[in-house]
Amino acid sequence: MRFLKYTILALFILGAILSYIAYQWIYSPNMAITDSTFVQIPRESNFEDVLQILDRENILKNRSSFTRVAQLMKYPNRIQSGNYKIEKDFNNRSLVGRLRSGDQAPVKLTINSVRLLENLAGAISKVIEPDSMRLLEQLKDPKFLTQEGYTVENVMSLFIPNTYELWWDTDFNSLIKRMKKEHQIFWEKKERLKRLEKLEMTKEEVYTLASIIEKETLVAGEKPRMAGVYMNRLKRGMKLQADPTVVFANKQFDLKRVLNKHLEFDSPYNTYVYEGLPPGPICMPNINSIDAVLNYEDHRYLYFCAKPDNSGLHDFAKSLIEHNRNAKNYWRYLNKNKIK
Repeated sequence: MRFLKYTILALFILGAILSYIAYQWIYSPNMAITDSTFVQIPRESNFEDVLQILDRENILKNRSSFTRVAQLMKYPNRIQSGNYKIEKDFNNRSLVGRLRSGDQAPVKLTINSVRLLENLAGAISKVIEPDSMRLLEQLKDPKFLTQEGYTVENVMSLFIPNTYELWWDTDFNSLIKRMKKEHQIFWEKKERLKRLEKLEMTKEEVYTLASIIEKETLVAGEKPRMAGVYMNRLKRGMKLQADPTVVFANKQFDLKRVLNKHLEFDSPYNTYVYEGLPPGPICMPNINSIDAVLNYEDHRYLYFCAKPDNSGLHDFAKSLIEHNRNAKNYWRYLNKNKIK
């Protein structure tokens, strides 16, 4: 009888010890981090991949206790990709619960002012899972371009510059679906479609002209007037002769002074050589540049030239004689300041 009592007591004590150990595994803080942080679990990850990610980011104090709790909560069979916020006071149960639930934190994608598709793919890949090379391949894929009605030269016009909230594990198809939705919302606002119809231009053409204006001036107040100059030239069948297209054609983006050798470079983007708009945008324009085209200033100016100072403003002219005088003053300013 006494042996039975001792056996029951021993089992009770053992059970209490095991319960305490299990409680510690589950509820005691087990984060090695001193502040909240984020971890990214890629698609197709298994439990060992997750453990390696947590080790690499120095998240856990005790790996084995986390593993046991994860197994108890059946996490190895319910792994979900995503971007997860980890708090410094999380215990194993909290961490497993966060990862298992798929309760990921959104990421913010800001896109603006990029010049090339390579730059766009790079900017996107910094905040979502797909790498830049894969994104670039998909953006240039002929099947995708045909399906969406774009060319490799103008597909950038699908993307409206802004900041968007996305999930980190957003794939290419989901990204394009979201961008198409934002594209539609943008064009349906502020009577943009109505103004587009009056211009008798496509969205892609407006975007392309806006990209030229974006690189011509940083002064928002000048953009509608500058757009008016280019619209006047297009209506008259004149070459646009836009220096930013020459810079883009030569791929010399740090060029401070456009010379005759640059003007003669043979490229469909060189508007000194070819009439009309280039085949696609030379950068991603800001929204105010797009709206400047849609709401261009109605005037008789055909030329403009940077003012001979540091203001960033331009002198506008109706005649070539007047423009040549303005240009001469500006070249004199460049030479005086040794700008080459």
